[in-house]
Amino acid sequence: MSSGLTQRRRNVVGDNVDDSGSPGPTPASGSVGSGMDARADADRDDDYDDADGKGGKGANNKLTLLEEVLLMGLKDAQGYLSFWNDNISYVLRGCILMELSLRSRVKTVMEIRKRPYAERLIEVIDERPTGEVLLDEALKLMKIDQQSITNWIDLLSGETWNLLKINYQLKQVRERIAKGLVDKGVLRTEKRNFVLFDMATHPVSDHTVKDELIKRTVDCLLGRGPQPPDRRTVAMVCAAYAANVLENALVHLSHAQREACFQRVDEMLQEHAALTQKALSGGTTEVMAGVLSVYTKMDNIL
Repeated sequence: MSSGLTQRRRNVVGDNVDDSGSPGPTPASGSVGSGMDARADADRDDDYDDADGKGGKGANNKLTLLEEVLLMGLKDAQGYLSFWNDNISYVLRGCILMELSLRSRVKTVMEIRKRPYAERLIEVIDERPTGEVLLDEALKLMKIDQQSITNWIDLLSGETWNLLKINYQLKQVRERIAKGLVDKGVLRTEKRNFVLFDMATHPVSDHTVKDELIKRTVDCLLGRGPQPPDRRTVAMVCAAYAANVLENALVHLSHAQREACFQRVDEMLQEHAALTQKALSGGTTEVMAGVLSVYTKMDNIL
């Protein structure tokens, strides 16, 4: 896990404020590819987000990118994340932008002078609520201001020196995601004693959901699943890699297989961050490319 990720500044205070409730668990978008592959991929996303997550094919149990990344990082029995994971809070803010893009709520602003994807401004193109509290909270903020992809991730994380923008920070994100998974029957809530204090933890309740997530991840990285993988799977796998939780899905593999998986995800991250023709044909949006571009500049700590 050493290639593809470089040092990025961190705001420890911002992360602590964000997750103070718990130290552990707490098709129009830019340039969309043409052709049958892109159309089929967009159709899959339409099925996923039918009636904003309130209907469609198995929508009651569908997980957002945020929920998938958090679920992959959670310790099954203990119900909390590694205390040493300094990346996941920042990555989850990027997942919010990608999820809104995949749900056709936001896209990049068209400009004559093309900026790098991470620096392109975001505009809201559909104000309808998604039915997901965190997504709708972020959407309301984006309706009143235009910022670049990098700036939005920073602002939602609390990484800003502008006191006028500090109210853009989303609080207790990991805990709120975990509670959403509890509502969906994937996790349950317990109280755990940590000597000096008690805190709520969220052990896995429905192991089939996490098993399916791990299988989809491994199949994607080892080339066993649909090729090329759909853009939602690409976004999830790359986000899990940047958040330092991907290894949790690969523990049962051999050393050679794990190395192959890390090499493959690094290639995917670079390819979709650059929005190559192959990425475009798979339906990758400019917002998604911008977020993944930010991920390539993060420090892979663990």
